Amino acid sequence: MPKSVYVSNISFEATEEEIFKLFSVVGKVSSIHLINDPATGKFSGTCFVKMASAEAREVIDTLDGAHLGVRPISVTEARPYKGKGGGPAAENEPARPTRPARKGPGKRRK
Repeated sequence: MPKSVYVSNISFEATEEEIFKLFSVVGKVSSIHLINDPATGKFSGTCFVKMASAEAREVIDTLDGAHLGVRPISVTEARPYKGKGGGPAAENEPARPTRPARKGPGKRRK
């Protein structure tokens, strides 16, 4: 079963191909998902790399702190996605209440 690792502190000039080459040294890369800033659409310097679960631990041990370009990258185990709004972290944990969305600019109270 594939396992994802979270990679941060990546140079903004780094390409998906460079990341693929670096991680391929340790094991077979299934996929790479680059994260873009939602406001600007530009690469945010983070990504998820999916690999075989046995290789994921080795990637963390081998590449955490390695240099990709001029910056040392941080490689950690990816945590499960909780969804927008921070849903429950586990089945036995109750969902966090959310506020209804505001409609329009509205007036602020003083």
